[in-house]
Amino acid sequence: MLLLQLVLLTVLVPGGDSDDDFQEPITFRIILTASFYNRARAQNQGSAWLGQLQTHGWDSKTGAFIFLRPWSRGNFSNEHFMELEKLFHSYSIRFLQVFQDHVSQWQLEYPFQVQLEGGCELHLGEVSEGFVHIGYQGSDLMSFQNTSWWPSPKGGRRTEEVCTLFNRFYVVNEIIHTLFSDTCPQFLLGLLDAGKAYLKRQVRPEAWLSTGPSPGPGHLLLMCHVSGFYPKPVWVTWMRGEQEHQGTRRGEVLPHADGTWYLQTSLDVEAREAAGLSCRVRHSSLGGQDIVLYWEQHRPVGLVFLVVLVPLVLLAGLAFWLWKHWKSHWRPQCTGLPSERDPSSPGSSTYLNPAQW
Repeated sequence: MLLLQLVLLTVLVPGGDSDDDFQEPITFRIILTASFYNRARAQNQGSAWLGQLQTHGWDSKTGAFIFLRPWSRGNFSNEHFMELEKLFHSYSIRFLQVFQDHVSQWQLEYPFQVQLEGGCELHLGEVSEGFVHIGYQGSDLMSFQNTSWWPSPKGGRRTEEVCTLFNRFYVVNEIIHTLFSDTCPQFLLGLLDAGKAYLKRQVRPEAWLSTGPSPGPGHLLLMCHVSGFYPKPVWVTWMRGEQEHQGTRRGEVLPHADGTWYLQTSLDVEAREAAGLSCRVRHSSLGGQDIVLYWEQHRPVGLVFLVVLVPLVLLAGLAFWLWKHWKSHWRPQCTGLPSERDPSSPGSSTYLNPAQW
């Protein structure tokens, strides 16, 4: 019944038309993580994902689904969602109890986690069979194929005992096969149709250059950052002229909270060899016009502050010194004032001496 409930999470929409414009395999999956802290304390966490985009959350206390996207409901009725919420909440509690009851038999050690992942995948015009996997502490425990559970080759005795228990539910296993192989793909197609506008949007990336921590004397670590792009596929590399630099190191493509992506690539080079390098960014949103950032154009950005500001500071200091010097040595001179004229000279008038002013 637990497994039946888990697969019912995929029945979110009754179907939809496929969209051949999606350019990569797209997977819909549900994840249930059961955390066991001790005999008296355990909890569940559940979520649903379209590719690497989370579409649904789950409130384990109330059993309510959390719709994270405006299109996460598809065209499924509220009544159906209410039924699923009750079932999922009820059987998630039983899921915890099953493992709590077999802690000794299966030699489980507190604290531990059990993870379940199930879903289906859509290729271009072709749907694969559904999949279900269960893991213990991050390692494969068993997987579902056709109508049976199969132990992981490295699972040992514990895996065999768990599989034996789960394979006793013949009817449930038949339903699991039907739901993940038939219903899940129809849900996925419906979800893609409902979220088409969002999923097919094109968001242009922003790109900039920087330097990372110095890798050593005489070396530079050049960084090329690309952020805010969607969809995920992107090509970023360092170039010398028209040739790709073989030393380019590509990081992981990381998600932003708004659904866009971020990537950085790095290049360790000798400082004298940095001239002539550029970072090239290629993305579907750019309409075939790659973004090219030249290191020579970036490098002055960091040097302008020194090249321009330092001379200005020196000039300002020199001007200030000259002004102070001129002010301290310049005094008003009274040469030629009437007081200094000879009083006895013809036509002269008598004036007070400056000391008498």
